[in-house]
Amino acid sequence: MLPVSLEHVATPVLDVGVEVSGPRAGTPVLLLHGWPDDVRTWDGVLPFLHQAGCRTFAPYLRGFGPTRFRSARTMRSGQLSALGQDVLDLASALGLGRFALIGHDWGARAAYIASVLAPDRVSHAVALSVGWGTNDPRQSLALEQARNYWYHWYMALERGARAVREDRLGLTRLLWQTWGPPAWITDEAFDLTARSFDNPDWAEVTIHSYRHRWGLAEGDAAYAALEARLKTAPTIAVPTLVIHGSADWCNDPSTSANRDSAFARLYERLVLEGVGHFPSRESPGAVGEAVARFLAR
Repeated sequence: MLPVSLEHVATPVLDVGVEVSGPRAGTPVLLLHGWPDDVRTWDGVLPFLHQAGCRTFAPYLRGFGPTRFRSARTMRSGQLSALGQDVLDLASALGLGRFALIGHDWGARAAYIASVLAPDRVSHAVALSVGWGTNDPRQSLALEQARNYWYHWYMALERGARAVREDRLGLTRLLWQTWGPPAWITDEAFDLTARSFDNPDWAEVTIHSYRHRWGLAEGDAAYAALEARLKTAPTIAVPTLVIHGSADWCNDPSTSANRDSAFARLYERLVLEGVGHFPSRESPGAVGEAVARFLAR
């Protein structure tokens, strides 16, 4: 893997920590991690992207790692529209005109939203473990998926909020363990990423994100117009690849199936057999090869 540098990039709202690597003149690709995760989720995928000629930018999302809010007065919002706007703000601050997006979990939702907001700037979108159109609090849920979302409902309670604030390592380790095949994680991998959860805003961003997602918390007024625009899950006019694990116990693969009509251009979906919620960690070769092929189209 080529050398990686950590840069700090100021956007209107955040001071974003971004790991930059790959050929300097390469095709720009933003890699957006999920929750509870951080940029280490992309380590096994980066060699494939660099070999394909990509310059990669892997930011720590709001509330993670070295990323900080620039003002104490800014609401510690985790709403999905804010995450999508963060992507576009970062791309502008980096001086990127047109770029590809690869996102997992929260990052996949942010990639979808950025693709809706700026289809002229996003050349390709790759979403791992999340289907488009699954952000609406009015959506119907199979009982099996409602069971998978137990942690959403838990955070709606003060008991769950306390767990996020006071036992973040216990909670996130449990989720890692249960979202994939038995014994797929290592202590070293989890401990390395869990450092990013020490961010002073991690707990509040997390709690707000899941409560807001189900209409249980007010959003930041700064994103009201975006929320209105996204309410109907508009059709995405960016070439999109969805990668989902067949053994995902967070978002069942059925949640990303049969969504072709939501995409106006090239759309592909790949299901990786026996892979759980973290495809880039569990099967980086399959993900890296699939993404490199897709970006070349």
